[in-house]
Amino acid sequence: MTEPNLTLTGIPGVHVGHWTDPVARTGCTAILLPPAGAVASASFLGPSPGTREGVLLAPEKKVERVHALLLTGGSAFGLSAAAGVVRVLEERGVGHETPWARVPIVPAAVIYDLGVGRADVRPGDAEGELAARAASGAPVPRGLVGAGTGATAGKYLGRGAVPGGLGSVLLERHGVRVGALAVVNPIGDVLDERGGVLAGPGVGPGAAAFTPGDAENTTLVAVVTEHALTKADCRRLADAAQAALARVIHPSHTFWDGDSAFMLSTEARPVADPLLLGALVQEAVCAAVRDAVRCSMPTTSSEQDV
Repeated sequence: MTEPNLTLTGIPGVHVGHWTDPVARTGCTAILLPPAGAVASASFLGPSPGTREGVLLAPEKKVERVHALLLTGGSAFGLSAAAGVVRVLEERGVGHETPWARVPIVPAAVIYDLGVGRADVRPGDAEGELAARAASGAPVPRGLVGAGTGATAGKYLGRGAVPGGLGSVLLERHGVRVGALAVVNPIGDVLDERGGVLAGPGVGPGAAAFTPGDAENTTLVAVVTEHALTKADCRRLADAAQAALARVIHPSHTFWDGDSAFMLSTEARPVADPLLLGALVQEAVCAAVRDAVRCSMPTTSSEQDV
């Protein structure tokens, strides 16, 4: 009997692909949406989020739909990998209709992983293309893969960072379904379901005199539902996803984090109860963050689908 797909690709029409360099410890992840795209918005918190086309996602901007999303390592260098995803979509005839061409809309967000492996190896145009061509509807490979390859957590002491990784879940309740994917690279600890420390030193800031490097910590979240949403709805739920990060990461949204949360709707199903949908978004984000850490732990990595 086939096991159910309980990752983001359990949402029909959503495909995910990775490019991974395990030696340089960096990578990128392409999330391809149905050809018609998805209504999308985002919430960016922290002083230094690294994004591409993020401004288009503000509710008042004209473009409502995006056709893919790129999450990547490599800091600002890694944003160039989005061009490879755009090329694949253009080749497939996917994009925003204009008088002279279909223009794929591919927002992107980065984590800073340059200090983990090799700072001179970053995802670029070719690597983004490889991730897009690898995208499929199979269960998402999780752990130290794709954009989560060099992700770490619990760095406020300046030493002993633990793997953060990439996680993904699919939650459904009363017919309402939400998928989430998280790239976990915070300065804070990741907490388990009981509030205990799942990843990180767990002693809290102030345990040692240390000033973190600027812009070196970011958690990226992509949440997708089939239920119809407006762009303004997506923004409100992206804010809810950021609030969920505060439940699962401690401390969260610090001066050294640049967290990005994307909310997307494929509109394949009718409007859902907004209270239930908001609750599922938050639960899915927390679960995806914890899944990333658990799939990256050395003692369990051999048991995961990575």
